[in-house]
Order: sequence, then structure tokens, then C-alpha cells
Amino acid sequence: MLRRFSRSLPPILALVSAVNILCYAQSVAPLTHHVREATLNGEAPLIGYLPVDKVMRLVLVLPLRNQSELDSLLHDLYDPSSPSYHRFLTVEEFTQRFGPTQKDYDAVIRFAQVSGFTLLATSRNRVNLQVRAPVLSIEQAFHISLGLYQHPTENRAFYAPDREPTPDLNVQLWHISGLDNYSIPRPLFEHRNFAPSSNATTGSGPSASFLGSDMRAAYYGGSLTGSGQSLGLLEYYGTDLADLNTYYKNVGQTNNVPITLDSTDGTSTSCLASQGCDDTEQTIDMTQALGMAPGMSSLVMYVGSSDSAIFNAMATASPLNAQLSSSWTWYPADPSTDNPYFEEFATQGQNLFQAAGDSGAWTSSSEIYPADDVYLTSVGGTDLETSSAAGPWASESAWVDGGGGISPDHYAIPSWQTSAANGCSSCSKTYRNGPDVSSNANFTFYVCADQTTCTANEYGGTSFAAPMWAGYLALVNQQSVANGNKALGFINPSLYSIGLSSSYDSDFHDITSGSNGYSATTGYDLATGWGSPNGSGLLNALAGISSTPGFSLSASPASISIAQGGSGSSTITSTVTGGFDSAISLTASGEPTGVSVSFSPSSITGAGSSTMEITVASSTVTGTYAITVKGTSGSTSETTTVSLTVTGTSPNFAISASPTTISVARGSSGSSTITTAISGGFDSAISLSASGQGSAQSVTFSPSSIAAPGSGTSTMTVKVGRNARTGNHTITITGKGGGLTHTTTVTLDVLN
Repeated sequence: MLRRFSRSLPPILALVSAVNILCYAQSVAPLTHHVREATLNGEAPLIGYLPVDKVMRLVLVLPLRNQSELDSLLHDLYDPSSPSYHRFLTVEEFTQRFGPTQKDYDAVIRFAQVSGFTLLATSRNRVNLQVRAPVLSIEQAFHISLGLYQHPTENRAFYAPDREPTPDLNVQLWHISGLDNYSIPRPLFEHRNFAPSSNATTGSGPSASFLGSDMRAAYYGGSLTGSGQSLGLLEYYGTDLADLNTYYKNVGQTNNVPITLDSTDGTSTSCLASQGCDDTEQTIDMTQALGMAPGMSSLVMYVGSSDSAIFNAMATASPLNAQLSSSWTWYPADPSTDNPYFEEFATQGQNLFQAAGDSGAWTSSSEIYPADDVYLTSVGGTDLETSSAAGPWASESAWVDGGGGISPDHYAIPSWQTSAANGCSSCSKTYRNGPDVSSNANFTFYVCADQTTCTANEYGGTSFAAPMWAGYLALVNQQSVANGNKALGFINPSLYSIGLSSSYDSDFHDITSGSNGYSATTGYDLATGWGSPNGSGLLNALAGISSTPGFSLSASPASISIAQGGSGSSTITSTVTGGFDSAISLTASGEPTGVSVSFSPSSITGAGSSTMEITVASSTVTGTYAITVKGTSGSTSETTTVSLTVTGTSPNFAISASPTTISVARGSSGSSTITTAISGGFDSAISLSASGQGSAQSVTFSPSSIAAPGSGTSTMTVKVGRNARTGNHTITITGKGGGLTHTTTVTLDVLN
């Protein structure tokens, strides 16, 4: 028996709860774990329980479908010999093929409502459902107790479930985010508050500190700016953009990239030191990303209180950010918790860079998640020297505190890493190794934060390196698109292929000195990975050469709902590569009976668009249909998909009067015919009443109601009193039936 369960439920409520439980299938635990080991082995003693009326915010996460098909697609997307190479999916296409079904998503919504949860937000990939509920409702819905425990390594209490949740739901969940706060996310920067001699010698900032623009000069030095690219940052707190403005003002530079602060789950996007909030990490991330790619179209800061909310917002944004960065670490109860989001990133052409940590070599107990996950690029740290202020790269060694090693979470080694691991004596041949790449992380940076005096050479960490690499990828993707190719998506397979090639030394700075506990060596190592980017060499190796002429199609919106008897449209856009400029004829297939599709114009020449008109007959069966739009030019054809949902017409009725004005002398009577018309299968009697006629008048209806199904007429008779006030009176006629209410009016003109 759960604590509080029997004494907290009145008998009638307990009965209702039991009836609700019986309406669902047998309780099934989610596919990921939620119980913390410390609560089971006694390391974290129970000291109490959460108050039953405390309101908590949760994210109910559904699993992806067709996992084997998804695994196969992920392989093909990054296999240059595959016809599917870099043919990334849109959010709508991913949802249609791999997202939870609408039926399952609706079932989880109903479960939340029945459980007394407040629905806060849905997601367009149907993976996340954000809810809010008091502790008591959460405990009853998931058959758990939320205890308070003494943290085994931190001087605080934390809350956590005492057992795995088992909701009475016929859809198995993937995860329930928000059930514990054992691990509080922390930023991966280090601040040294002592004053040794500065490590900075060649930066262009105050006290020879490095600026973001110095990293651009050291690692790139070209003319690309990230034009047309957008970059997303993961942040657990908001920021004060005044700190960013101070940074640019102090160093004599200007930021021209629009910045969006996006709250993914209601978390405040503001962060003021006066209110106890620290925006150091957030400002570091922006300055490093913007310094490397100062001409991007946008930078989005995704602010949230849970990894589930933030990552899913990144996976469903419009437009998607091709480059993402996280400089935070936390430790979930199950290290596979966020894999669905990471897999969606890779399928949609997005790359996540993750700081590898600032505590040196990874050990079996290191808490560096998610830096060792196989679906992201893990970024380690170095100590950089440039030839002059704002000058090119001169030398580099491994940073002593940079993270790297063998996966503490025991992720299996991915196929793209096995050859590199075979040539690395310290590497595991079984588990994922990290980092993949690295860049400067030493205490050599200029930082402005917390609405106070800026500092030089006091902050370091791989949290500088990760957004720096994300900015570099924006440059690569700009070049890739200019070459007529697509954005690269997940770059690890390409990074390792380049690292093993004969051009390695011209593409990477191979770092062979220094140690983080593992020594930096020739080639791949556990201190610096493959090393840092070697100017335009790595950029060109990743971006590839100009492609042959071709085109692709996209639809906006890619999902459309049309009621029976209605119509709608979607814009079909062609994007060309390699100078393609031929005519593309458009056709559609897959539409159900009663649906017609036309295009205006019927063909597109080169890059352009056409309006796809969809007309739905009143007899078309309701449901969701995938309409395939095919573009053909000679022997080349490409497709995109429009998801059409045909909805039924809602039952309704309309009410009208004829005539709408009647003139009646005192002591006499007049009439108007009241007519009701039904639609959408309405089937109910409609009662009639009147108001506003004045106390001297009486109104009657014959008949007093219109019989089901609801179409018909009634004669409204108005008898005017002998002492009635002359002039106009507005009579409101109200019809009620089938839970609906509609009105019409008749003007009564009383004459002498």
C-alpha cells in the first residue's frame, strides 16, 4: 500500500479512482528507469515526503516507433554510397514514419486528464506532453510515493520516486521527466578565484584575454560568416542580454545576429544577479558561437527546466537549427533517456555539440552525461597559443582539465569509431570513447556576466569549446549549401573518416602534447580526440565539392486539416543544387476518394514554388491520408509528402426570421416565421423562446419547438398591448437544442 493512499482518498473518490483504473489496461512501467540507485541501497536515507498539495510540472514522453527502420535509415543517411545519403527528413516526415501515432498520443492525453493533470503543452512530433499536477494526483496516477531523501554527496535533500512508475495506461511511455531532482544541471565552466600568472599571452581582449573573434581567427581565418545558418543553445536558465551588449561594447565590436530567447516549458528567460540568477554560462555560449560565426541568420537560446522539454523544442523548431550546443551536464537515472531526441536530430540533419567536462579523464563514476552519448559530438579542451593578438594558430596542447576517456555510461562503441579505437592504445574497443574533437578551454577568456564588472583570464572550460565548434559548423554548412549540397547533419561519421584519411594533418591540428590523465598522442586520443579545426582545410573536407545539378521538394504546411466539403492549400517549393534550372512537373498520388488535387502553376522551373489546392468532397471518409507530391524533370524525380486530415462537419443548426421587421398597432397582433436549418448530422429538437419584446407584449410560438432532427418552421405571434409604448422593440428569438444555442432578432414597430 502506498503511503497516504488509503488515508488521503475519501471512500467515494477511492471508488472512482478504482473504476478509472479498471478502464485501462494493466499497469506497465515506462521503457526507461526512474528510480535512483542511492534510494535503494541506503546511501540516501528517507527523511520525509513531498507535501501532497505541492504542484509539479512533468513531461510525459512517448517512445518512437519502427526502431529497426529508424536504425537502418540513420545508417543510410550517413553512408555516402547510399541513395538516402543526406536526404534528411522534415519534422512532419519524421513524425509520420517514427513518431507516436495520433491514437497513442490521444490516449496519453486522456490518461492525463482522467488523472487530474492540467495539460500545458503538446508537441508536433507527438513525443512530449507537458502537464502539471499536485503530488497526490501524481502518486495515484503512477502508483509511487515521492519521498524526500538526504543526498549522499551534496548538502541538500532531493525528492525521488520510491519505485518505478506504473501508469494504468494501454500505451507504454518512454519516460516521465520531472519525478526527481537528484541531479541538478550544472554548467561546464570553471572559475578560478585565485590570481596566478595569466595563461593568456596573445588574445586581443583586455589583459591579452581571448575573445570569440580570436577563436575564429585561430581556427578559421576566412571570409565565411555562417550566413543563412541558425544555431541553437541549450540553457537551464535565461539571460540578461545587457551582459552580451556590455561584452561587445567593451571590445569595440557589434553583434548583428538576431537572438531569440525561447522558453520551452514556462521557465523564465530572464536572469538577473540581483534575483540570485547567474548567466555566466549563457553569455559564454553566445559570445563563442557568435564570435566564430558572426553573420548567422539567428541564434536561439532554448531555456527550460528539463532536458526533455529543451531537446524536444530543438527537434521541433521551425526552422530547425542545423547546429546545436550544450555546455551543461546532469545525470539521469537512465542514460538512454534522451536518445529519441538525439536520433531525431540526426534524422533531421541536426548536430549537437556537447562539452566533455572539466574534471580531466573520465572514470567509471564520472557524471559527464550526455557527453558520451553516441548521437552527439563530444568536445574536449586544449590550451591554445596564437601567433599574435587576433592572429592565426601557433601551437596547442591538451588542457589538463579537459574531459575524455571511456564512456562511464557504457554506451557501445559506434561503427564509425571502431577503426580509430583500434589505433589508440588507451581506447576501449567495446565502449564509446571521447572526446571526438577539441578546442581552447584554458583560463584565457574575456567574460561579461551577472551585470557586473567583466573579467579576463578567470574562466575556462569545455563550455567555451562546444559553442565554438557549433559556430564553426555554421561556417561549414554555409559553404556546403553554397556548393549545392545540403547541411551536413550529424558530422561524427565524416569526422572519423577524415581523421583516418591522408589529409588528416591538413584538416585537423593534431595535438600531441599535454595530458588530461590520458596523454595526447599522434592521431586520435582520449585527451583531445582528433584535435582542433585546421582553418579552411577541415571546412572544405566536410563541405565537399559542388554537387551535380538536382532539386528537392518541400511542402509548407506539410500537414493540413480540411473539413468535409471544404478546401485548403499547401505551398510546394523546389530547392535546387548545382545550378539546376529545368522545368519540374508536379503530380499527386495517394489522395482518397472524393479528394481532388491541383497545382498552380502545374510546373516549376528551377527554384520556385507552386500552390497545391486540395478540395474535399462532403462524402469523403474522415481520417488522415498521406498525399505524395512528385516532381519530375526528365529522368530525375523527387517527392515530398503532405499529410491531409479530413475532419467531419460538426453538428450544428442555424436560425432565421422572415420578415425581420413587423409593424403592429396597439391592441393588434403580427407574426414572423422562424426557420431552423441543420448541418453536420445535427439531430435534436429545438426549443424556442423570446425576450426583449417589452412587458406590454406577449409572444407565442406555434409549434413551441421544432421536432428532431431540427429542420423546420414555427410561427411567432406577437400580441401588442393597448397601452404599449410606441416605437421599435428588438425581440431576440433563442433556439436551443443538442447542447447548442443560437439566436436571431425581429424588430417590432409598435404603431398608434
